[in-house]
Amino acid sequence: MSDDANKYRIEVRAEPAYLEDQSAPNENRYVFAYTITIRNTGTVAARLISRHWLIVDANGQEREVRGEGVVGEQPYLPPGGLFRYTSGALLETPVGSMRGSYRMLADDGRSFDAPIPVFTLAMPRTLH
Repeated sequence: MSDDANKYRIEVRAEPAYLEDQSAPNENRYVFAYTITIRNTGTVAARLISRHWLIVDANGQEREVRGEGVVGEQPYLPPGGLFRYTSGALLETPVGSMRGSYRMLADDGRSFDAPIPVFTLAMPRTLH
């Protein structure tokens, strides 16, 4: 692995949850929360500048979301540092997925993307 690969490493983990009390399946309204943990496993501190999400439902409907920071913040992550936040998504189907990336700006001035691996949003008992 190159030195650069060790410098700019951001690990992203998602924990989705179905919000039954906010959902209305008879109206095709499925609400999900997801908690994201972002950890700087590299050797250079970096700030999360922006986000890019691709949200896909079971009908193949895609929604793209771009914006500054996350939950109104642009967290700064020193090496070994982590930031955790919870947000939500609304789907018209009981199953969907999310994936994307965070645009990071390292202390040395380099910007890079931290991939957000795909994760599944699913109402309980809809997947086997």
